[in-house]
Amino acid sequence: MKLSVIIPVYNECQTIEKIINKVIQTNLDLQIVVIDDSSTDGTKEILLSKCKHLIHELILHDKNLGKGAAIKSAQKKINGDCVIIQDADLEYDPNDYHNLIKPILDKSYKVVYGSRVLGKNRYQIKNFTSITRIFANHILTMVSNIVNSQRLTDAHTCYKVFSGDLFKSIKLEENGFNFCPEITTKISNLNIKIKELPINYHGRSYKEGKKIKFYDGIEALYTIIKYKFLKKSNY
Repeated sequence: MKLSVIIPVYNECQTIEKIINKVIQTNLDLQIVVIDDSSTDGTKEILLSKCKHLIHELILHDKNLGKGAAIKSAQKKINGDCVIIQDADLEYDPNDYHNLIKPILDKSYKVVYGSRVLGKNRYQIKNFTSITRIFANHILTMVSNIVNSQRLTDAHTCYKVFSGDLFKSIKLEENGFNFCPEITTKISNLNIKIKELPINYHGRSYKEGKKIKFYDGIEALYTIIKYKFLKKSNY
């Protein structure tokens, strides 16, 4: 089974080559799709000079459009039986791929999320950068669960895995970090249950390049409501 790995990247010159090599080291049958979202720190140059031969599809945006827009660009290119979203930093560990794709390989689930808090005390996790972020993630997940009738512990994790056919059938509309609540709500609108599995996670600080902000949480709440009640369309 082929795994399509979507890697949106914006200004990650310190980590982009490392994460691509970590993905390759999983020794899976891969399609690596990288989308540079108009980086200005030399990331694009690294992709073109050092990584191009490692990538199956390299998409270059002329202007910065957001993570969701990058994933939308990649959606048109994927050909894998499974699809996973991979951030371009080192917060998430590709060694988790094997475990995450297993329920899809077994055909027991069509969607699997890698939870950063499953089986742990979420308020004592040292690899999150702040208690505020943990609490905000908890609240957003609770709201998502109530609205979408899911039982997730980490709705806004990066590691989201889909069967290829399902992922390609979803009409993606959001351009920013709202991709996460959009896809969770649209999957739930199809009455598809999401399987969660624990993953490794090593969060970074804003000084180290963390990009998501408080306002993105407010937008996430609106996005859940939008696709559940105001614009209930998946295709």
